[in-house]
Amino acid sequence: MDLTVQDIVLHLTANIELPEKTVDQLITGSLDRKVTGIIIAFMPTHYVIEQAIQHGANLIIAHESPFYNHHSHTDWLANDSVYVDKRKLIDEAGICIYRCHDIIHRFQPDGITEGLIQALGWSSYVEQRLPEADILSFPEGSTVEAIAHHVKSCLGIEYVRVAGNAELVCRRAAVLVGFRGNGPVTIPLIQNEQLDLIIAGEGFEWETPEYIRDAVQQGKSKALIMMGHAESEASGMKLLADRLGERFPELSVRFVGEKPLYTVI
Repeated sequence: MDLTVQDIVLHLTANIELPEKTVDQLITGSLDRKVTGIIIAFMPTHYVIEQAIQHGANLIIAHESPFYNHHSHTDWLANDSVYVDKRKLIDEAGICIYRCHDIIHRFQPDGITEGLIQALGWSSYVEQRLPEADILSFPEGSTVEAIAHHVKSCLGIEYVRVAGNAELVCRRAAVLVGFRGNGPVTIPLIQNEQLDLIIAGEGFEWETPEYIRDAVQQGKSKALIMMGHAESEASGMKLLADRLGERFPELSVRFVGEKPLYTVI
């Protein structure tokens, strides 16, 4: 049986209550198009689109928008050459791009957080799953430095950023993916859950990092590891690719990752 984009979307959204102003939508293409293959990605970059074309896939399911803003608006890009060239590539190849952001964060448990926890091999450490974070209890003797090296090794990334004392022995931590690393989210968790460590994707640098700096200057044992936004969420999209591949064995479903966006010089 031929599967359409609509069939895949209905599967993704089954039993999911999306917010009124969801960003999840078909951004390019049409819902009635027959699916020839699926590419799953964190970000539908130019490279990811080229990979879809190379593998004969005409549906990209991506966590973030292809067009550099959360709501996928393009009016402000109409005369921008980077946007024009990217859109031309998409349209000429007949690529459908579906945004899967709010959906996967509403899986039970959160699909992005679950993918990261599995990639890090920390499933047995999870004490509690909250909407915004997983609370972990680490084995005795785990230092922030060792945890940071473990994150780098498991995710295949060259660096993370650490605030606070890297030699701190960590007992309890919270893992927050994407842009959940901001102070209004992390600071109440630190207090309410008696955390030693925050492990997050990213957040405003003047909030959680500065809170950690003040805490350390006051003699409190606190630390922060920032992984990067994509680095914290790509594993969740890879997990989605594995699950869609099992659900639709008649289709080629591939996860396409990107190199880290930044290099340290």
